[in-house]
Amino acid sequence: MSAKDYVEKDYYKVLGVPKDATAAEIKKTYRKLAREFHPDANKGDAKAEERFKDISEAYDVLSDDKRRKEYDEARSLFGSGGFRPNGAAGGSFDFGDLFGGAGPQGGGGLGDVFGGLFNRGGRTAQPRRGADVETEVTLSFEEAVDGATVPLRMTSQAACRSCAGTGAKAGTTPRVCPTCVGAGTVSRGQGAFALSEPCRDCKGRGMIVDDPCTVCHGSGRASSARTMQVRIPAGVQDSQRIRLKGKGAQGERGGQPGDLYVTVHVDAHPVFGRKGDNLTVTVPVTFPEAALGGTIEVPTLNGPAVKLKLPAGSANGLTMRARGKGATRKDGTRGDLLVTVEVVVPKHVTGDALDALEQYREATASDDPRAALFKAAEGA
Repeated sequence: MSAKDYVEKDYYKVLGVPKDATAAEIKKTYRKLAREFHPDANKGDAKAEERFKDISEAYDVLSDDKRRKEYDEARSLFGSGGFRPNGAAGGSFDFGDLFGGAGPQGGGGLGDVFGGLFNRGGRTAQPRRGADVETEVTLSFEEAVDGATVPLRMTSQAACRSCAGTGAKAGTTPRVCPTCVGAGTVSRGQGAFALSEPCRDCKGRGMIVDDPCTVCHGSGRASSARTMQVRIPAGVQDSQRIRLKGKGAQGERGGQPGDLYVTVHVDAHPVFGRKGDNLTVTVPVTFPEAALGGTIEVPTLNGPAVKLKLPAGSANGLTMRARGKGATRKDGTRGDLLVTVEVVVPKHVTGDALDALEQYREATASDDPRAALFKAAEGA
């Protein structure tokens, strides 16, 4: 349905309400008429179905304060016959003036009025947000812990340089789509609702290209490669997905760019592991150190070694904590380094060491560490 048809329709007359009717009066009248002419209550009656569509269309506009105001403004300017080429308003009428640069009131035309009233966006299609882009990056263990700036080479869709995004061959220009009047969308009535969908003739662009660009074949878009420096925050974990707002594909017609999503992969470290914000390391200790205790040195990821107090009688697998030596958190603080003790048992013992171990075994013969195990097994 054209803009002419909409303005020439008297929605107040369709509903049978005065022009100064309140919103409540319009709603009450619509409900009464909708029940009377609803297709379910008039099966097979084409006239009743058509009447129901007209009622729904009228209510669609008059029930919305903004659309009603725009509709009233349009009718006050042109009346019910204002679109006729030889109407009483005087002389011929140029539709180009209606949607063009100078309207009858010295303004910018009625593109904005009809765009707001029928949700069609005026002469030009609305800005379109750029597409989101996904990529992957691999970091070293140290880079993931401390953060890093890495170069990413991206390939995404951008305005074609050959035609400056118009889609038209050099020396030619696209024309406004006559179906959607440049909006890129059309409205289709569905009873009491109007559904907006992309225009099929221009595929949502609002313009039709008669002589397409030889590079982008009329799409106005082409693949564009670029390299950007991206900051990966400290503390990122393996397989984590990071969103970088506004770093995706460029938008169309001044639309905002899309977002960039980076999936991070982290290489393993030969010494250190990770549990959340904490780093982990396994440190070997000798049997005498484990039995007698003492001070041991522990390496850190990016700094000097730290000294930890190993308690006497430390068992294999004991975990100690070096605070503040872990991964960087979002707030700038650091997690801890979890140090697991691994008691190293010598494979070959000779000489004085062998004698000392024999004496130790004799001295602790009564302290059988497996006694409690067998006792528990017998009582089970």
